[in-house]
Amino acid sequence: MVKWRSAFVSTSHLQQTGNSKSSISVLFLLFARRPILHLRRACIYFEMPCLYTTVSSPNTENFVNVRSKGKHQFQFDKIDEALTLFNQMIHSHPRPSVVEFTQLLSSIVRMKHYVTAVFLIRQMELLGIQHNVYTLTILVNCFCRLHYVGFGFSVLAKMFKLGLRPNVVTFSTLINGFCNESKVSRAVKLFNDMVREGYQPNLISYSTIVNGLCKIGDTSGAIRLLRVMEKRGCAPNILTYSTIIDCLCKDENITEALKLLSEMRLKGIPPNVVTYSSLIHAMCNSGQWEEGMSLFKEMVANNVMPNVVTCNILVDAICKEGLISEAHDVVEKMFQAVVRSDIATNNTMMDGYCLRSEIYEARKVFDLLVDTGCAPNIVSYNTLINGYCKAKRMDEAMKLFHEISDKGYIPDVVTYTILIKGMCEVGRLSAALELFREMSTHGQIPDQMTYSALLDGLCKHGHTYEALEFFQTMLNSGLEPSIFHYSVLLDGLCQVREFKLARELFRQIFVKALHPNIYVYTIMIKALFEEGRANEARELFRKMEKGGCLPNSCSYNAMVQGFLQKNEMSSAMQILHEMADRGFSVDAHTEVMLVDILSSDETNQTFSEEVLKNKEDHQIVNVK
Repeated sequence: MVKWRSAFVSTSHLQQTGNSKSSISVLFLLFARRPILHLRRACIYFEMPCLYTTVSSPNTENFVNVRSKGKHQFQFDKIDEALTLFNQMIHSHPRPSVVEFTQLLSSIVRMKHYVTAVFLIRQMELLGIQHNVYTLTILVNCFCRLHYVGFGFSVLAKMFKLGLRPNVVTFSTLINGFCNESKVSRAVKLFNDMVREGYQPNLISYSTIVNGLCKIGDTSGAIRLLRVMEKRGCAPNILTYSTIIDCLCKDENITEALKLLSEMRLKGIPPNVVTYSSLIHAMCNSGQWEEGMSLFKEMVANNVMPNVVTCNILVDAICKEGLISEAHDVVEKMFQAVVRSDIATNNTMMDGYCLRSEIYEARKVFDLLVDTGCAPNIVSYNTLINGYCKAKRMDEAMKLFHEISDKGYIPDVVTYTILIKGMCEVGRLSAALELFREMSTHGQIPDQMTYSALLDGLCKHGHTYEALEFFQTMLNSGLEPSIFHYSVLLDGLCQVREFKLARELFRQIFVKALHPNIYVYTIMIKALFEEGRANEARELFRKMEKGGCLPNSCSYNAMVQGFLQKNEMSSAMQILHEMADRGFSVDAHTEVMLVDILSSDETNQTFSEEVLKNKEDHQIVNVK
């Protein structure tokens, strides 16, 4: 015990010999000064103990009736009932035992009125009611729940001063407090110290540490602790296994998660809905929706009823694959399992139909929501509006957009971005700009996606200079541009042959510490050839690969076409050989250029022979 006492030397100034106020009394004074709004009500009972004396003599019969609810526990509908009973208990003669006070405090804590419990414990102390390990452990729990783990440790020091021996629950509470504050290393240290002092951790202690390790992503540490608890004779339960399986799934380590699933089955621990949901989610995220579907069927066959979260995970994955009929099967099983589909399920179904361009079916789901009294939310509207926009049915999209306000909803940034993108794609730029201005007046601030849609639309329709103005507006608003914004503008500038501006913008990418992708490099390579800067194009092509961006078929074809246009046949042939060696083929445009050159009477004989030889060796071009 000496080691434990020394661990709390920081509270020794609260334990002066001869001081009439205990360390807990000082703690309460410190705690009461904290600027927490919800302390005020509890402070009334703490600072005004005379309030209890104003209540009339307790009705003994009522007191007994209230206490008799439940088995060895109090049950209340409202906190006022608990406070009334506490008042009756402290005025009873003889006064109830500390055990009954502990039961009352436990009920208050279960109602999550932690602050109230703290000040009632203080009131007990003022009345001379002796604390035991259980009441002080409740106090530790309250402090930990309120994120004051340090105060919890001060209470632990008080236990030692009173000669009380903390139990495993006391330490488990402190460990959980550390884990809730993401101080897992301190939780682990306390756990190890507890074991060294001879305490035997229970299932809750182990599960708390396992959960903490999983929260910080230390899956291997959680698995090691699982093996330790087995060796020490503490059998893990479904919660322990499910926590680690979920962590493995988040790490995309499905193989190990399935091994752990088999292990728990061999030990006679059946998986629950949480276990299955974690595995199904991981499988769907990794594109293994068929395996996820099999696990879902196994789950139902084992009488583990899926909840709406499980079903939504599977429906979302299946709809993204465009397999709406399979998604309907899942929803049907939901109804069979008496699981009511929620708005998320229906939104996912609508999105699935929209992906398949089945707008009529998506609209049926939307209308069904209205008919069944399950009101569509803003996501429902956005999903269907997006479907109309992809189908280029902008008038219907706008009609639904106006319906949003009529139904009392507020269009969000996503709504406006979808419509702006849709208007740009059908060439209705004035409508897109009007929507852009409207969203700002309605308090919806354009984000990166909004600017992406607008810049792309303007550049594709030749309004590059206007796009540059909006790009500057975006920068002035504090939004950081992405490589997509730069690629759109670079392509637009090159389309209007503003090559100098394109080169300046390209340099800004590196100033912003962004990394050009293959699309950006290919745009600039083409631009340099257009300007007659073939050598700079070659240098950029080589620099691109050295920078970690590997060339693809498009970039190789751009190089070949550029050299052919400049009549640099040897350079073109060099690139042709290189791309063939890497398994790339010429595209239709390059092939036409090569055929034209081979058909020309002025074609260099050596070049013709090389191309024909290259055709035979690599089949990169079909010459008829």
